[in-house]
Amino acid sequence: MSYSIDSITADCYPGTTCLINKLGIRDDKQLAFVEAGITLMKDSELSEHPILGNYDFAHYKAIHQFLFEDLYDWAGTVRTVDISKKGTGFVRAKDINRSAESAFERLHEKNLFKDMPFDEFIENLSDFYGVINMIHPFREGNGRTQRVFFAQLIRNAGYEINFSEIDTDLLMIATIQAAGGVDDSLKAIFRESVHPSMDDRPRKAK
Repeated sequence: MSYSIDSITADCYPGTTCLINKLGIRDDKQLAFVEAGITLMKDSELSEHPILGNYDFAHYKAIHQFLFEDLYDWAGTVRTVDISKKGTGFVRAKDINRSAESAFERLHEKNLFKDMPFDEFIENLSDFYGVINMIHPFREGNGRTQRVFFAQLIRNAGYEINFSEIDTDLLMIATIQAAGGVDDSLKAIFRESVHPSMDDRPRKAK
């Protein structure tokens, strides 16, 4: 809940910085606690039964909707306010759809990174991760959605990753550095954490 936005009370209860939610919780810390529990359960479900899609922006938004639909009416929809975090300003709200469609189009031009040599795969994966992080399309829940989507994308390309084994602080620092044009740390994290997959579960919708 540590975003800086143009209007600190946007989408929040009057007089608070707590996001309006379906449970009527008006305390930031309590909402964060409940949100973490719900999304952890949903994330676990998706690890066994992933949302099948075309690895496009619609697919990405569907994952966010599933993770957060019990909490927010706007789950699965792009934010309408400009936000920043720890000095990183993300793509402006009015440019999100255009930027996302362009990014996912490039992903498909590269065949979802399938059949690439490992080093080339890591290069492309790191670049795409940094781009999606900068777009930050949602008011809340961007990191969790990103990790779920990328775990599925990586599996679809024949590899595996367990984001729970990655130090979240190191990953955050790496994404901040990538936003500044230096993605060496992000590449190092993926190079260490991505492994060949033995998983043959369905990965794409018909």
